[in-house]
Amino acid sequence: MILLDIIEKKRDGLELTGEEIGSIVGAFVSGELSDAQMSAWMMAVCCRGMTEREISDLTLAMMNSGGKADLSDLPGIKVDKHSTGGVGDTTTLVVAPLVAACGGTVAKMSGRGLAHSGGTLDKLESVPGVCVEQTMEKFKSIVMDIGVCVIGQSGDLVPADKKMYALRDVTGTVKSIPLIASSIMSKKLAAGADAIVLDVKTGNGAFMTTLDDSRKLAREMVKIGSNLGRKTVALITDMNRPLGMAIGNGLEMKEAIEVLTGKVPLTDPLVKVCMQLGANMLMLSGLADSYDDAKESLTAALLSGQGFIKLRSMLEAMGGDVNYVDEPELLVQASRIVPVCAEKNGYIGSIDARKLGVAAALLGAGRFRKDDVIDPAVGILMNKRYGDWVSDKEPFAYMYVNKEDNLEEARSMLVSAVEMTAEAPAELPLIYDVIK
Repeated sequence: MILLDIIEKKRDGLELTGEEIGSIVGAFVSGELSDAQMSAWMMAVCCRGMTEREISDLTLAMMNSGGKADLSDLPGIKVDKHSTGGVGDTTTLVVAPLVAACGGTVAKMSGRGLAHSGGTLDKLESVPGVCVEQTMEKFKSIVMDIGVCVIGQSGDLVPADKKMYALRDVTGTVKSIPLIASSIMSKKLAAGADAIVLDVKTGNGAFMTTLDDSRKLAREMVKIGSNLGRKTVALITDMNRPLGMAIGNGLEMKEAIEVLTGKVPLTDPLVKVCMQLGANMLMLSGLADSYDDAKESLTAALLSGQGFIKLRSMLEAMGGDVNYVDEPELLVQASRIVPVCAEKNGYIGSIDARKLGVAAALLGAGRFRKDDVIDPAVGILMNKRYGDWVSDKEPFAYMYVNKEDNLEEARSMLVSAVEMTAEAPAELPLIYDVIK
């Protein structure tokens, strides 16, 4: 098969066969296809699109480009949850242990944060001693004993995605729904999940900023899962504001612990979204017949402290010092806590969540390059939410600071991210759609 012919065929808007897509992906991983040729093919995909069948075939070829996790010896339906990335998005740290406390099996491979978006692995590592690079045997042993484990992705899973993403980042082909959907789903499927709940963020702090694009991405990923034999549901959730009050790794771990120990009301937006995600995980796992039944189980696990016990046990099994779990204030011992006030009285009428994430990264809570070192103790703690009244004498946020190099830039960005209005803003939905 002549690889150039396949590139030209997609350039001309023609549908590729599964064999042709497999040849392109395989040749790129082996080195037979050059970076320039793969860039040309991905740009053709960007401009010409792909059919549902082509996207499934691309996902399958990427999934089969390396090793795959075999979780068949673990009990029950293995359920995973994936977020497309946001700000103050601490859901995995809350949902995964709660689902395990309700009898679910959560075997999850997760990622790190980059730019404004936080990463679950970095949040886990805010607890000293936690090792997210576990062997497959240890990973499965923890899941068997506790019901939940979240680790970093194994190095030999989906090498095609690693190579393709590195090119997409520098060739203007990142925002292609076929390429995004196949990237996410190939990793989820290779990680061995039987069922997948997708949290597709939408808004100014999300990867997909419009509801229309978020729906398109969600539908494509649900179709891929269905076509490849996995139970898949997608929730489209709001990211026009941070979901939780904490932005930063230790701060977000502390907030998750506070949720799981009953210190955050059930009416809190973070808790509400966690309940929706967890309920869908339980239903896909066959552990609840309805959303109401699932929510009742999750609420009982939260109020009884069983979810917290699961999180603590998982962190301890991964080498974590549980003194930091039992006393979460230890996670956020920054040298300074700087109050940030609004420039005038008013309601918080809008929040640019992306700017908040970048401000936290400037303080050291995130990365602008993959090799940047994170400080787990720093970040931003919001004191007010979207829609709240704030006086100009009252802090709407606090910055947790250890280094002052970018302090003024971070402060300026934080202030500019919040718009004050004379009138209370309209309420925003937390969840826009559920796609099955």
